[in-house]
Amino acid sequence: MSLVWLYAVRLGGADRPPAGPGVDGESPRLVVEGPLVAVVGTVREEEFDESALARAMEDLGRIERLARAHHAVIVEAAAAEPTAPLRLATVYRDDEAVAQMLRERAVEFGTVLERVRDRREWGVKVYVDAKPEAPAEEPAASSERPGTSYLLRRRADRDRGAQARERARAVADRLDDTLAQVAAGSHRMKPQDARLSGREQEMVLNATYLVDTDGEDGFRAALAAVEAEGATVELTGPWPPFSFATLGES
Repeated sequence: MSLVWLYAVRLGGADRPPAGPGVDGESPRLVVEGPLVAVVGTVREEEFDESALARAMEDLGRIERLARAHHAVIVEAAAAEPTAPLRLATVYRDDEAVAQMLRERAVEFGTVLERVRDRREWGVKVYVDAKPEAPAEEPAASSERPGTSYLLRRRADRDRGAQARERARAVADRLDDTLAQVAAGSHRMKPQDARLSGREQEMVLNATYLVDTDGEDGFRAALAAVEAEGATVELTGPWPPFSFATLGES
């Protein structure tokens, strides 16, 4: 027995499916319903039904492999036509169930796909050192009672840290405002914890921007024009517009 794994929905035009392989090693294929095309794969029921997927969610290694394969198929699909990615582990019983979903949500998909036509996604992150450098001169110690010098140093450290973060957040806000003006859309997310980002620096901006393909030079120029003031700015992309092709987003 088999099930149908759904990768993405795109507008018709390209009649060739991504080369794959998919999450089960299968070759992706297409389910066509009117102007919409679903990129799907036939997967084994015993490995991808509800109970099997629940078990898989507890295996981080397997989840990573599934996510990589899922992402790779979507990236290839998005290179051909405007594409709306589907969440990992979106599974249907058969092709007719997929076609029915496309019919029921045709207007919603059409709106989303037109929004991302001829546009790509760019990611911008801003980091700041969590431990600012010590000043050239230490605060003057007080001789009134023991421990005062230590407390003054601690207070100075806190003040320098707060000032550094405030400057970095100001850079992040200014950068986000500037880029949002030249992008077709923007999405600001919660900064990642250092344990997830893999950096010692503190993240103060984590944002994505939807940019016209013919306006990407202007987007890069706007990014370069913002003075970082000691912060580290990281640009990634271009990517398929994952953050802007989700259903339900206006």
